[in-house]
Amino acid sequence: MAYFRSLDNRLAKLQGLFKKKERLLILVNADPDALASALALKRLLYRKVHSVGIAHVNQISRPDNLEMIKLLRIPVQKFSPPMLPQYDKFALVDSQPHHHKDFERIDFSVVLDHHPLDKQHPVQAEYQEIIPEYGANSSLLTEYLYNMKIRPGKLLATALVYGIKTDTRSFERTFSDVDIRAFRYLTKFYDPLLMQNIIRSEFHKEWLKYFSLAFRKIKFMSNGATVFMGKVDSPDILVILADFFLRVHNISWDIISGIHGDKLVVIFRGDGMRRDMGKLSSKMFKDLGPAGGHKQMARAEIPLEKVDQKHAQQFILQRLAEVRSRKKKSFGAGNADKSAKKPGRSHDQGKN
Repeated sequence: MAYFRSLDNRLAKLQGLFKKKERLLILVNADPDALASALALKRLLYRKVHSVGIAHVNQISRPDNLEMIKLLRIPVQKFSPPMLPQYDKFALVDSQPHHHKDFERIDFSVVLDHHPLDKQHPVQAEYQEIIPEYGANSSLLTEYLYNMKIRPGKLLATALVYGIKTDTRSFERTFSDVDIRAFRYLTKFYDPLLMQNIIRSEFHKEWLKYFSLAFRKIKFMSNGATVFMGKVDSPDILVILADFFLRVHNISWDIISGIHGDKLVVIFRGDGMRRDMGKLSSKMFKDLGPAGGHKQMARAEIPLEKVDQKHAQQFILQRLAEVRSRKKKSFGAGNADKSAKKPGRSHDQGKN
């Protein structure tokens, strides 16, 4: 049995999209998995095109992401629309075009992702591979490197290992056999010391005040918790708090929200057993802005023009209550239907 699946036909199609004179821009919504995937795709294609650039659409502020970029020498820059005429082709990794407004305006030649597909937003690209069963997009790119017989260097291997580690939360979240094989393969080439230095750079000192505030504002709901943080310096602190509170005993889900810039950002986390956080996010906010994600982690971003800032917390709780109410009514109706359809026991049935 092969270590990874064979991608000969796919690789031929992927490489056939490009000409040597063309310039390629890889776009990401930057996090460790996305950055590692972009670095791997750059390694795959840099000899097939004139040049490859990497650009991120979000603001990178998490210290571990910044340390990863610095230590692993990832050549990434902030995206701006004037960059588009400088490139001939565009690729998107660890995301889909409907996930961000800046992606929607771009005609992508390549999309490589592991997030769930949305039937309302089909992906349009000359070459695409989207495998939601994979825990990390870095695992998908590792398959491509392996099939190309490209041995990843120390920096690239470390990036991919970290991408798998973060997106699977060290294999505590949903993962596949491919994620395990990719992680095992990459650890032959990565630098554990570089990895440790990246992992240790998790918080800004300025963010510690938010933990104190969150402890005072947290609201417990049965086996869950919600916190509205008000205005925050970065949405990344909401992610950190959401991951933190999920570690509390008897907390199986949490919703952490705050205002950043002109948006209400809502982060969802769950243990993957009781609730599907991606579906919950979509049901609560899909009519107001981008909302969705995985079973264990999701996100929604709502323009402030659609929300009363003074009552944002009540708005979130109300939306949550409405979803829970609809679910209970649906469950009750389903049971009633089953009861109505269940036949009474006849004399003939009892003779057996």
